Amino acid sequence: MINNKQQRLVIATTQLQNQQIFLTDSQKHYLVKVLRLTKGNRFIAMDGKGSWWLSELAENLTEATIIESIAIKTELPISVTLIIAMPKGNGFEQIISGATELGVTSIIPVNSDRTLLHPSPQKLERWRRIAQESAEQSERQIVPTILDPLDFTTSLEQIINDNTYRYICIARGDIPHLLNSLPTEQLLENTDKITNYQPPSIVIATGPEGGWTPSEIEQAKAAEFQPVSLGKRILRAITAPIVALSLVSSALEAKI
Repeated sequence: MINNKQQRLVIATTQLQNQQIFLTDSQKHYLVKVLRLTKGNRFIAMDGKGSWWLSELAENLTEATIIESIAIKTELPISVTLIIAMPKGNGFEQIISGATELGVTSIIPVNSDRTLLHPSPQKLERWRRIAQESAEQSERQIVPTILDPLDFTTSLEQIINDNTYRYICIARGDIPHLLNSLPTEQLLENTDKITNYQPPSIVIATGPEGGWTPSEIEQAKAAEFQPVSLGKRILRAITAPIVALSLVSSALEAKI
């Protein structure tokens, strides 16, 4: 029987072999030393790609046995990517945690004209670990992908799906609100019977403190990004992506 309070643990598919999960040293430490699990105690293993398994800790405490697969559906109905100008300090960690809880599929950190940061490999590893931990906590089926940082122009070139709705959030100007710009009915349209159909997706770009430069806005428009507003107030760089994703997830899930 599945217990909603059972701990969730992300594993790599390479750890699976014949219904057995071979735990890493850090996973064993977490389950045994931190959570105080012992032989026969159960937890939920997830591969971060959509699969969940009810698992039982073995006697040697270094392996676990898969008891059964778990059917779960916690993801947004379509893929949502955030292109985010990296804020200074540790603000990006807050963004990753909150965006993961809200259902983001992937995050593209970017250097903008007003923000030039060069995170170390250790920082990138920490970001990806935060995404994994947040996915475990929020019962996500997948762990969001955190790409290596790109410059803004290159990030726009990553969007190759023709059926992608693209938005760039701008703080000032007479532009439509993001919520009013989402074609929710088209995004959720049942297209199972269409051959070779490319499912829709959403990409939203949020800027740095001080906003995007006019040049960046023009680049985005040339790449078919629609300028949108997140409201009448000026939001911080760490607030804007969370607000944008909250609007998208609410609009999509309210229709399901």
